[in-house]
Amino acid sequence: MTLVRPALDPSTLPARTTSGYPEPYRSRVLPREKRALGEALGLTAFGVNLTTLFPGKESSMRHAHSHEEEFVFVLEGEVVLRTDEGEQVLVAGTCAGFPAGTGNGHQLVNHSERPARYLEVGSRHPADTASFSDVDLACHKNERGAWVFTRRDGSEFAP
Repeated sequence: MTLVRPALDPSTLPARTTSGYPEPYRSRVLPREKRALGEALGLTAFGVNLTTLFPGKESSMRHAHSHEEEFVFVLEGEVVLRTDEGEQVLVAGTCAGFPAGTGNGHQLVNHSERPARYLEVGSRHPADTASFSDVDLACHKNERGAWVFTRRDGSEFAP
């Protein structure tokens, strides 16, 4: 069966397997797969990704957004949610939300032996920045809306 917009089969979308993180952080998240569902459906106010996180990998560095809100819903497998409150296991059917501006860094880590899949939903605020709780990293959006990573003091990472 072929679906016609506004319907979509996520498996028909290419998986993004790259990361904007500089090393040594990039290797902590890759490999992972993200399918940009919201973008494919023409959504502009918020983004939706179908993400596959492989065993031993992190979703991101533990971070907090200044202006963007985020929501995750676990579809398959299990991940460990790390926040300022500590660690807790999220399994299929559970979710978490991260209001903007709290400074409470969050990340998901797959400690299991099988891939985990979850939906990531986030607002798209042009002035958003992110702070990172545990690593010397900062980021902001450039004039094209792409994330630019620097060290906390604003200096660039060596190529």
